[in-house]
Amino acid sequence: MKLLAAPVLALSLALTSTAAFAGGPIVIEEEIQPDVVVEETPRSGWIIPVLIGGILLCAIACGNDDDEPVTTPG
Repeated sequence: MKLLAAPVLALSLALTSTAAFAGGPIVIEEEIQPDVVVEETPRSGWIIPVLIGGILLCAIACGNDDDEPVTTPG
């Protein structure tokens, strides 16, 4: 049994060690993240919505003046 176990063990070590180192070392390179530039919102971003809102409120409040005058028979 000892005569058979030693050559089998040596052969298995020889075969598995070559398969373990077949690919070589694996080198993982980290990707460099680019700097993200966040653009600031302009300060005048609120002016246009306020102007449009004011124009709509004025149009609703003013109404139309195209009504015919009311005449009462009398």
